[in-house]
This record gives sequence, C-alpha cells and structure tokens, in this order.
Amino acid sequence: MSGTIPIQTERLLLRRYRMDDAEILYRNLGQDPSSCKYSGWNPYADLQMAENSVRMFIEQYDKPHFYGWMMEHDGSPVGTIGAYDYDAQNHSIEIGMSVFLSCRGHGYAAEAVSAVLRYLLEEENISAVTAWCATENTASSKVLEKAGMRKTHTEINGLTVNDETYDRVWYTCTN
Repeated sequence: MSGTIPIQTERLLLRRYRMDDAEILYRNLGQDPSSCKYSGWNPYADLQMAENSVRMFIEQYDKPHFYGWMMEHDGSPVGTIGAYDYDAQNHSIEIGMSVFLSCRGHGYAAEAVSAVLRYLLEEENISAVTAWCATENTASSKVLEKAGMRKTHTEINGLTVNDETYDRVWYTCTN
C-alpha cells in the first residue's frame, strides 16, 4: 500500500496537502454553506479548524491507508478529494470530494473521482470503493455515475443534517 501519492490527470494534479492550504480551504469551503449542505461536516468552518484539519491530514501521510488530496488545475486549488474509513475485513474504502463553488461545473470532480477510483482499485488493490450523497444532491450523483460508480441502494431518511432529513443514495465501484 502506498497511501497518498501525486496523481496527474489530463487537467488536474492531485497532491498532498500543505499547511498553506488551510487558508484556501477556509476561504473556499469553510465560508461556503453549500459545501456542507448535505453532509453537515465542515472541517474548515474557521481558520483554526482548517489549520487543525490540514495538520491532521499531513500527519496521516505515513499511514498506508490514508488518502487525502488537494485538487489543482493549472497550479490553482479547485477542491479536495479523499478516501477514508478503510475496512480491512472487506478491503473497502469510502471516498468523498468537495469542489470550490467558483470551480464547479467544469468536470473536475468526475475527473478526480475517476483517477482516484483507478488508483485505489488498480494500484492499491482495494476491492470496493463506496460513496454516498443525498438524493437531492443531483450534482454529486451525476459525478459518481460519470466516474463509473453504480448506485447500489437508497437509505430512506438515512441522512440528517441541521434538522433536515434526506434519503441517502449509496454507490460502489469494484475491481
């Protein structure tokens, strides 16, 4: 297992986090309510949280099952992608991504997800990669399907965020 390595796609560089990313993440994800609308998870809500999150990511890079990348296009950050909750028994992992509001609609998420799926399944020999999104989050559904993931099931009322309840759609990709 190699963990987080640089991945080059046609338009993107997926690279390891650096401490100077904290302010970028705070500004572009932490201050954007749409970035956590369907997850309720915002590790960049304030600058201190962003710094702590990036520091934690950097400290995890020596672990073979830690996967966390900053997405860059032409040298500028456009979002994040990571894989987490590695299940050694089933040899599976879950992925998630966030694209900055100003960078959405350019296909960066699908390109990054496709590259990470290839890496995890083919290079890291992980058996299954899963992801989920709220049914209302049609943009994420489209990204996951375009990247080659298939819908496996829907959890009715499976997600509650800020007193809102959503159905959660699960996707998978296997090698």
